[in-house]
Amino acid sequence: MTKSKNDNRQRGLGFLTVGDVLKKFEKDEDKYISREFQKYGYDLAEELGDLKNKSLYIKLAKETPRGLLEAAKNFVKDAYQVKSKPKLFMWKLSELKKAKKVDTQEEHKR
Repeated sequence: MTKSKNDNRQRGLGFLTVGDVLKKFEKDEDKYISREFQKYGYDLAEELGDLKNKSLYIKLAKETPRGLLEAAKNFVKDAYQVKSKPKLFMWKLSELKKAKKVDTQEEHKR
């Protein structure tokens, strides 16, 4: 008595073909992200609704202290009736950087 491959697969006794495995495989949306800052930058761009400029947010995530990015992001989240979230984010980030720079200069004078 010979059993076919389909009979074995249906009962869980055999292996799936490579084609069946590939059909079930779903591509991960983060397939090009290999570092944590890339993921953070991508998520930030998505949250601000500015995926076309995701490379800018990835660069910011790499080079800017995370605390400043979080503060600017939270400012945008808390704002009411914002016309452009990305513009507000960039403005707030620049204000935070200026404030940090002034604080740092004052510490060096002491």
